[in-house]
Amino acid sequence: MNQEEQTRYIVYDTESVVDGALMSRVLYQGEQLDGAGAIDRYLEDVGDPEAFIPVSFHVPVAIAVARVSADFRLLDISCLDDPEFDSIAMTEIFWKGVSHYKAVLVDFNGRGFDIPLMTLNAFRFGVSCPAYFRDDRYGYRYRFTDKHIDLMDWMTGYGASRIRGGLNLLAKMLGKPGKMDTSGDQVAGLYAEGKLRQINDYCMHDVLDTYFVFLRTRVLTGEISIEAEQALVDEAGDWLRQRAEQAPALQVYLDNFGAWNPEPFA
Repeated sequence: MNQEEQTRYIVYDTESVVDGALMSRVLYQGEQLDGAGAIDRYLEDVGDPEAFIPVSFHVPVAIAVARVSADFRLLDISCLDDPEFDSIAMTEIFWKGVSHYKAVLVDFNGRGFDIPLMTLNAFRFGVSCPAYFRDDRYGYRYRFTDKHIDLMDWMTGYGASRIRGGLNLLAKMLGKPGKMDTSGDQVAGLYAEGKLRQINDYCMHDVLDTYFVFLRTRVLTGEISIEAEQALVDEAGDWLRQRAEQAPALQVYLDNFGAWNPEPFA
């Protein structure tokens, strides 16, 4: 069986920036605001210079994807449309992959952000993906489907509680890097400086964190034992080390890759 046939899960993450020109056309028609001016005006209107602008106005600038087998082994990880990182091309590749693999989607807050982002941009760019968008009572779009695992949704009892610290917290509980030198609130500034590679490296790191968090949730469900999970973690670490020379972003992750220590207050 080849790797494509083995792929059971697609673990992914996105990073995005605001299309200020679209904001200007939608929210400030006739006011002659450029993109930056529209963003500044919106933040002034809401009274918070650090407010998160609704996903409606975002376009993807990074999409990282890991393919994982049915027995939870890491098969591959990549950033889409590398090295161009074109928003339209990334969107097309993402939905083509969903259609091709028909695998379970795994993300963190995907239902709240990543999937709306990718849905809106599929609409904007005219990208078809019947495997996802054709309504099916038990398809991807059904909230409690087994075809999409939103780890934040899952860990919070589908919104019954909150996790302060999010993916960063859960990754660090497992001894994994979590947030390092880059964070989500820096993406817009990095994009303005043309640092698309750094954004995509950060996105890839988040996917690796998501993968390891996913493994631990499968311990909770009883699909794997804690011993099997730790063996998979070791195997993934070896897999990353074999590829780090050709992918510097993986070496950065490995430099901060730690062991799980379950002891409180350690």
